[in-house]
Amino acid sequence: MIGNIISSPVFIKRISVAFAALMLLAAVLAVAASVGETAIPVGTVIDTIANHLWDAGHPVDAIDAGIIWNYRLSRAIVAASCGAALAVSGAVLQALLRNSLADPYLLGISAGASTGAVSIVILGLGAGMLSLSLGAFIGAVAAFAFVTVLALQAGRGTGAIILAGIAGSQMFNALTSFIVTKSASAEQARGIMFWLLGNLSGVRWPDVWLALPVAIAGLVVCLWHARALDAFTFGRESAASLGVPVRRVYAVLIAAAAMMTAVMVSIVGAIGFVGLVIPHAARFFVGTRHGLVLPLSALIGALFLVCADVISRVIVPGQVLPIGVITALVGAPAFALILCHGRILR
Repeated sequence: MIGNIISSPVFIKRISVAFAALMLLAAVLAVAASVGETAIPVGTVIDTIANHLWDAGHPVDAIDAGIIWNYRLSRAIVAASCGAALAVSGAVLQALLRNSLADPYLLGISAGASTGAVSIVILGLGAGMLSLSLGAFIGAVAAFAFVTVLALQAGRGTGAIILAGIAGSQMFNALTSFIVTKSASAEQARGIMFWLLGNLSGVRWPDVWLALPVAIAGLVVCLWHARALDAFTFGRESAASLGVPVRRVYAVLIAAAAMMTAVMVSIVGAIGFVGLVIPHAARFFVGTRHGLVLPLSALIGALFLVCADVISRVIVPGQVLPIGVITALVGAPAFALILCHGRILR
């Protein structure tokens, strides 16, 4: 039976498409690692990767190899992981909440992460034992817990969690502004504001080993529940009538989306529009089946954020823009286009 499945045309087609998608992503990552203030040929990037992974022994300039391996490649991989995770989270939330305007920041996670980060940097919480990323992660989890409790108290409808997310976001944004205004120096305020707009400048390989597994695990969990997500599109009652264990699936998928968003925000800061716009773009190409929407959202999100990071590094000579600026400049017009074509939202 397994042999028949493997040899079936559908299985072969899916494997071929997945392989082509991975090759496309690998090519974009290689190009991203070659672009910057110091232009490096793509061939040098490939040689450097081969030297580190397989000890190939290709002659590569030590400075170029250091730039590629220690700075650009890790940054590109984290950007891809972040884009994929945020896009998948957005697709999941839009299906679960039956709200086409839902995105990962609906749950107040971004605002909570911001509060956690400024508490570490400005207030010195943790007495130096907590890093910026860990503080942001703790704040994100706290915000998600607050929104969850508030939603349960308000009611079980999708409107309750949307309103709870808005309330949580406003509260934690206010806390962040209060801390920065009251206690931050001018230099600290500048650094925090840069981080809040999305910052990949400090990303290194330890961040890759956190971001990449979380993105892959989150995608796998959501893909495992793809048929349940299809059922949720018609409402929780319809999903229950089709035999979906509504409460368990709902809790698992909300937790997966929240965890992916919390981890990514804790690493790179707040990056808008990825989780909002990318799922709509994926549905435009493949329809509403989540078995196709989720992997395509992950691919488009990864490619989009890698390209946005490259643009943020080269658009202003000698200066790196926050990546959130680029995603907003691209995402806002794209979102306006989606609003003008209301059929995409229905």
